[in-house]
Formats: sequence, C-alpha cells, structure tokens
Amino acid sequence: MIEIATSPATTTLVIAGDLDLAERDQFPEIAARVVGLRRQLLVIDMCRVTFMDSTGAAFLISLADSGRKRGGATVLRGCDDRDLFVLEVCGALELFRVDSEHRCAPTSTRTDSSAD
Repeated sequence: MIEIATSPATTTLVIAGDLDLAERDQFPEIAARVVGLRRQLLVIDMCRVTFMDSTGAAFLISLADSGRKRGGATVLRGCDDRDLFVLEVCGALELFRVDSEHRCAPTSTRTDSSAD
C-alpha cells in the first residue's frame, strides 16, 4: 500500500508492505501523481516496508531522478540497511538523502486485556 500526502513544499509517500514485482502495476500511476504535484521535496517513508526487490528500487530511483531533473530532492526515511544495500547495488544511493535521524513509530502495541 502506498499513500500520498502533500504540504505546500513536500510530497510524502508512505509505503507499507512489499515494494516489489507483484506491486509494479500501481507504480506508473503513483509516479505520475507525484511528478504532477511538482513539489521540491519528496519524502519516502519506508518504516513499514517489509521487502524491496530491484523492481521496487527502480520505482524509487525513477521518482528520485524525476525530482532531481526539476531541481528537487528525495529523502528516504525509515529505510533499513537491506533496502539501502539494494539501492547501493543498483548504483543509485547517491540520488537520495537518507534521514538517519528518523525513528519509526512502533507498528503495534500489544496489551493483554484478559482477567484472571
């Protein structure tokens, strides 16, 4: 699942689940929407990404490249080492700013509500 949020200067993509070949059908529409918004900063929140393959990396690279051509920047936040490695192997890590200060919120809190 990919959600798009905007502010006057920023577009934020929040990605949850797998970012891979199985999800590729939605990539062109999302890319067109992001490019059409013409914001200078694209923030890609990957806190809830469970897996990314080279198809997902190519999608992120195309978004970053489109932004760079317009003079913008793309920030990855919540990206784990495995995902950064995929982008590095693709030779594209330099297209991104990596937000190493961001801390992802816990995905769920478990409580035990049973009474003994």
